[in-house]
Amino acid sequence: MKKLLEDKPWAVVQTIRSIIATPASAKLRRSQYKAFSRQVPLLYVLLVVNTAAVVFTHFRVAPRWLAVYLPLALCAACAGRIVLWLRARKAEPPDEVIAQRLRNTLRLTALFGAAFTVWGLLLFPYGDAYAQCHVVFYMSITVIGCIFCLMHMRAAALLMTCIVVAPFAVFFLMSQHAVLIAISINMVLVSAVMIVILLIYYRDFANLVESQRKLLIKQAETERLSMENLRLANLDGLTGLPNRRRFFSDLDKLLVTASATRTGMAVGVLDLDGFKPINDLYGHHFGDRLLEEVGRRLASLSSPGLIAARVGGDEFGLLFGGDVSQARLRELGAAICATLQRPYELTDVTARLTASLGIAVFPEAGTTAVELSERADYALSFAKNHRRGATAIFSREHETQIRRCNEIEQALKLADFEREISVFFQPIFDISSKGIVAFEALARWTSPSLGTIPPVDFLAAAEKTDMIHSMTHVLLRKALEAAATWPPQMRIAFNLSARDVSSPEAIDGVIRTALASGVAPERINFEVTETALIKNVSSACETLGALKKLGAEISLDDFGTGYSSLSYVHRLPIDKLKVDRSFIADIVDDAAARAVVKSIVDLCRNLGLTCVVEGVETASQVSVLRGLGCTVMQGYFFGKPVAGADVLQSFVMNGSVTARSAAASTL
Repeated sequence: MKKLLEDKPWAVVQTIRSIIATPASAKLRRSQYKAFSRQVPLLYVLLVVNTAAVVFTHFRVAPRWLAVYLPLALCAACAGRIVLWLRARKAEPPDEVIAQRLRNTLRLTALFGAAFTVWGLLLFPYGDAYAQCHVVFYMSITVIGCIFCLMHMRAAALLMTCIVVAPFAVFFLMSQHAVLIAISINMVLVSAVMIVILLIYYRDFANLVESQRKLLIKQAETERLSMENLRLANLDGLTGLPNRRRFFSDLDKLLVTASATRTGMAVGVLDLDGFKPINDLYGHHFGDRLLEEVGRRLASLSSPGLIAARVGGDEFGLLFGGDVSQARLRELGAAICATLQRPYELTDVTARLTASLGIAVFPEAGTTAVELSERADYALSFAKNHRRGATAIFSREHETQIRRCNEIEQALKLADFEREISVFFQPIFDISSKGIVAFEALARWTSPSLGTIPPVDFLAAAEKTDMIHSMTHVLLRKALEAAATWPPQMRIAFNLSARDVSSPEAIDGVIRTALASGVAPERINFEVTETALIKNVSSACETLGALKKLGAEISLDDFGTGYSSLSYVHRLPIDKLKVDRSFIADIVDDAAARAVVKSIVDLCRNLGLTCVVEGVETASQVSVLRGLGCTVMQGYFFGKPVAGADVLQSFVMNGSVTARSAAASTL
């Protein structure tokens, strides 16, 4: 200590200041305050009880002001402090108030300690030896009790020890009485030991508080990270909407609630019509920004009765609660579709698309999450096929269609394609030469268990069950076997499915079948739909390029019904465009239909493509189409599909038709 004073004279002062200073940590101050507020009333009770005992033994031997009035005033002050602390325990004061109260406590400790010490030393000379021993005992036991009560406030406990023990020791050491000297020395030693214990206890207390503070910080950080992970696990990172996992979790909870309370709920599946072409045309960055805007629009429509989520790609899930009547669902569906159909103005590009929505209502459409989502998806498919850009609600009609589709799928798996699948042919006519220039091969299936199945049904089922490739192989072989018996100038048109076009292995099989048939590749025209090509333009170009390298021609079928784009038509290696029959049905009376067909005819002329019109059934339609510049047509007006064995007899064996066909091939 001497060296410390010589080297750093202010070190001791700074150490003392640090000991008696109010802790800098707000958490430690609050912990001190909570512990101290429970013990300080006991401290004042201890002072009052001990003082009352001394008064009882001295009020007859000491002056009344010293034996009664002064201790009564001190006890009254203690009682007042007891009341204040008991009231304060019910409140949760702010940090600034706590710091101020701790400083006040330190001052009052000095004041009360000095007052009671002076009172005890003034009272000591009065009375006999027993009374004097009572004063010594009073001061000793009281200071020890106060130190214990002040253990959570190191500064106050040390201050109390110094104020009481130091005068106590000096006073009795100067008494020249061996017993009193021994008592004072003993008191100093006991106080020193208690100070050491106090410092150790306070250090452990402060460390415990700091450990709790750090633990709370870690717990808060862990909770924050947990919440962040939960958010990332349940929210879509692009749109900010709930993701697929959260959607089905909310669906399960909503189902439990709906089942228990017998309330209504419904599941919706929404798909963006035309997003794929926009994404391919402008790039994925533009597509992401468009999806973000879709997410914002859906979020603006969300409410306690409508939850929107992104379940994958350009597909979104919807949960409807409360009133799920047909009228309300159609009203909400129309509002959602209308909101998403508004133009998307992103930087220098304005995009437009539509949204189709399928809805399944609990419990009519299903009682489980899987059933409802599947039914909603089926309703979505129905909307896209029949009312693109609108809402379809799953109905019993759809249920019947699902059962029918399942029956067809099962029958397909058991079908013998060689025996059950056949090919019919419909003529394609050139009115300028008045002759047949080709036949389109059309698939027919007669199931032993289900009977005759419409092509639109079994072809869709074949694509869904991955049986389309084997069916395509059988159909193409049978079609080419029939074409091999026709005159060499007669061409054959054959449809390839979207799955065929997207599969390099399937196209390799198509090429091998064509080469093995003996039919010149130049006579073969492969027809593909817009939808099949738009799914992956670059892959479609490679596929069509392989067929063109073979020597075959390529037709773009059902033109105008998909996501037509001049950029795709220009990039694809095609030879013909086939105008869909939907534009022909009302072409005689519908000026808009005539304008569309005229624009397609002009497009073909400008690109050097042949324009083929499907679905022609009346002479008036032929007349209108001729006026628009159409020459190659197909439909019931020119001939219904016939079996392969009847083609020669129905069309080619007729001398006049054969002559017109030969003339057409030379144009």
